[in-house]
Amino acid sequence: MAHTAELDPIDVAILRELQRDARLQNKELAAIVGVAPSTALERVRSLRRRGVLTGFHATVSLSALGRPISALLSVRVRPHRTQVAEAFTEYVLGQPETVSMMHVAGPDDYLVQVAVPDTDHLRKLLVERLETRPEVMSVSTVLVFEAVDRVVQAPIA
Repeated sequence: MAHTAELDPIDVAILRELQRDARLQNKELAAIVGVAPSTALERVRSLRRRGVLTGFHATVSLSALGRPISALLSVRVRPHRTQVAEAFTEYVLGQPETVSMMHVAGPDDYLVQVAVPDTDHLRKLLVERLETRPEVMSVSTVLVFEAVDRVVQAPIA
């Protein structure tokens, strides 16, 4: 069982605000959550040390990058051995179309999110690069019409 960090209401408030806007200055963050700037700074440092805050990210519009078509690929590989899985993961993450990749349990082994300029590009990615790999047994594709991320994550009470 994974170790769960102990978070008090101030930690949760800091996490909520930084997930909404990671560019907040420490003084602004402190004012929003109702603590002294020195307390806010120490709390953020503690959250980072404990592995609760793992990074600060910029969100980019894939459409603005010329990649408006998003799809989820369910991929089954065989043999499903460590060496094969590692090579496949490295290959998929090396593709410029890949947005994210998950190793999953169930009938398929991987879910891969890709973003491409058009459906012809998606077809070529599937037919010419993924389905030609010897370990790939099958690929199922689901086009994404809309994706909505939940911006703020918090502990489940």
